[in-house]
Amino acid sequence: MTRTALSGWGRTSTSYADVVSPNNESDIATTLATSPGVIARGLGRSYGDAALLSGGVVLSNRDLNGIGPIDADGVVTVGAGVSIDELLAQSIPRGWFVPVTTGTRQVTMGGAVAADVHGKNHHVDGSIALHVLSMRLVTPTGPVTVSPEVDAELFWATFGAMGLTGVLTSVTLRLIAIETDRVLVDTDRLANLDAVMSAMALGDNAYRYSVAWVDCMSRGKHMGRAILTRGVHATKSDLESSSLSSPKDAKLVVPFDAPSGLLNPLSVRVFNEVWFRSAPRHEEREPQTLSTFFHPLDGVRDWNRLYGRRGFVQYQFCVPDRSSETVVAAVDLLSSSKVASFLAVLKRFGPANRGPLSFPLEGWTLALDLPVGSSKLSAILDRLDELVLEGAGRVYLAKDARLSPEKFAAMYPRRGEFLAVKERIDPEHRMSSDLARRLDLVGR
Repeated sequence: MTRTALSGWGRTSTSYADVVSPNNESDIATTLATSPGVIARGLGRSYGDAALLSGGVVLSNRDLNGIGPIDADGVVTVGAGVSIDELLAQSIPRGWFVPVTTGTRQVTMGGAVAADVHGKNHHVDGSIALHVLSMRLVTPTGPVTVSPEVDAELFWATFGAMGLTGVLTSVTLRLIAIETDRVLVDTDRLANLDAVMSAMALGDNAYRYSVAWVDCMSRGKHMGRAILTRGVHATKSDLESSSLSSPKDAKLVVPFDAPSGLLNPLSVRVFNEVWFRSAPRHEEREPQTLSTFFHPLDGVRDWNRLYGRRGFVQYQFCVPDRSSETVVAAVDLLSSSKVASFLAVLKRFGPANRGPLSFPLEGWTLALDLPVGSSKLSAILDRLDELVLEGAGRVYLAKDARLSPEKFAAMYPRRGEFLAVKERIDPEHRMSSDLARRLDLVGR
């Protein structure tokens, strides 16, 4: 074991833990049996403290890296330490794409399950949970295979639980067939938040993928102006020529921490103006590469260093359709307070799944990147919590770094169901994390 300093992608806190890297279930079982506290960790892309365990054991899953053959139906079994990037490098040339992807390919499959990740297609395809056929999990009471038919209670409890039901070792999932490595993208530049929300509510079902960039610094009649991009996978007949090329590595690297305060209200306002004006008012069926459409930030390695040493908070919430005004109130709060959100992303969610800690609710989700530094930030985050609670919504645990246990329990009313499952498979409360300690999820 090596005592190591670890942090989340937002870099807002650091904790020290012993890091181990097992490559088989026997070693994982031994670690669980001999350690008072364990949490698994992939590539460290959860933003807060979900993959941290101060004074405990953090189990790196990167040596669980096998990728099996892809069968004729697109079914493949992969190790929990395999990243989306590594899977796509093998699947795209064979005509297969992951059914759900985050905004970065640098997420392991174990992390994807733990966070029950969603993408630009949740309104059509749901979260990753709906595409997983079975999983292999080492719990403190032993290794098990779970599926919707075999210990369904544990299967569903694992999605969104941020690793607290055991150490995932492999995932069997079904990929989706693609003919090319292009997406046909429609782009619309919309004058305000009402316009973009109306366009999405009325038109998203015509597209497999939809996402809107929102300007949270504009005010008045232009509050929440947005760039809406929606697309479908291109077929061979859509293009003059086609290919199935694997994603490329990042061409740019942020070599050092940016000066504190670089991303301030003035610089973000200037960026937003340039970004908004550079988008076409309306464009249809523009062929874009898979990387450009799904993973633009992967073109810059270590981009989180742009926020400086103090880091940033990513705050993502969802609310049901009946509470759409919560989105408006959140954008109004940020724009009126002049607290800069360098990135604001709006998406539609389809129906929730059966996971007691799964994040998505049918309705709206807004993700905000908020640099640490403003004296107003803490109060703004507390007010956002209140707005989300008033709207019967919830905060995403994969992004969270500061939610209280009381607010968490109110946002996730099935918390008790999850704890009952955890007590069954972890009666000695060995699965833990800094997030679990903070939110009172270690055990009863």
